[in-house]
Amino acid sequence: MEKVVIGRTDRADFPALGIADIDIKIDTGAYTSSIHCNHIREEENVLLCTFLDPKHPEYNGKEMRFESYDITAVKSSNGEIQYRYVVQSNIRLFQKVYKISLTLSSREDMRFPVLIGRKFLTKKFIVDTELTDVSHAQKAL
Repeated sequence: MEKVVIGRTDRADFPALGIADIDIKIDTGAYTSSIHCNHIREEENVLLCTFLDPKHPEYNGKEMRFESYDITAVKSSNGEIQYRYVVQSNIRLFQKVYKISLTLSSREDMRFPVLIGRKFLTKKFIVDTELTDVSHAQKAL
């Protein structure tokens, strides 16, 4: 498979989540991908959470339900281990839909609501840190 060049930031769609044109940050230092949400809770074997992004009214406060989920250990850059819920979804980049694992976490102090890590990028993309919005620019054509 030929690798596609992606920039350090972009905008992506998450069709299964009903989210379009959400800002993403490409982070080769992170292993897992993460999406910003809060009010994460389990009720009767269903995982519930609220997605947040003030820039996107349709995303702000949207409650999601996941019947299939898991828990994974995530090590932060300072070596601290956190346990997070992880869900399977899909992401559209460069007009192609890929499967992606997303950990659910509060990213309220972060500029980007979605972080894309190495686990997703490997064997699909090469990151050029000089570029931004490469996939989104192709979507507009």
